Amino acid sequence: MRKLSMAELNRKTVEEFRQSDKIPVIAVLENIRSAYNVGSVFRTADAFLLQAIYIIGYTATPPHKEIKKTALGAEETVSWKYFKTAAAAIEDLKNNGYTIYAIEQAQGSIQLHRMKVNEGDKIAVVFGNEVSGVEEDTIAACQGCIEIPQLGMKHSLNIATAAGVVLWELVRPRLR
Repeated sequence: MRKLSMAELNRKTVEEFRQSDKIPVIAVLENIRSAYNVGSVFRTADAFLLQAIYIIGYTATPPHKEIKKTALGAEETVSWKYFKTAAAAIEDLKNNGYTIYAIEQAQGSIQLHRMKVNEGDKIAVVFGNEVSGVEEDTIAACQGCIEIPQLGMKHSLNIATAAGVVLWELVRPRLR
């Protein structure tokens, strides 16, 4: 076994990425404090060919030095929209046929590994603030909550880590 060379990875150009059919998943970032976390989500969204990222409230938007540092160019490839409020973003998502879930530990949440995903499902997932999580009003506007099972002493993950875990689980069933 050997590592693949850059040429063997068959990486898309920026234009090829933009022209590619996207997976109908949108990551929604609500009031994320760290622009480094935002950049990491951009990089994950690029890796999984997501439809877009929606940015809400005081979450940093490109162009931003800290986003650029962790996104490594993904802020140039992944489509994104800014919304002042979660309500406006959720209205846009619903109007475009998305089912919206908050990523939150909540009563009645769906355990991530029990989430059923079909190839054509249009899903948006809301990731909340690093300290306070997804806002209560936002949770109420979603169709449900998805919870990442956590088996250790700690019961939270960094938002960039949580995004990687959740987004992979939403993309994985669509791969052939």
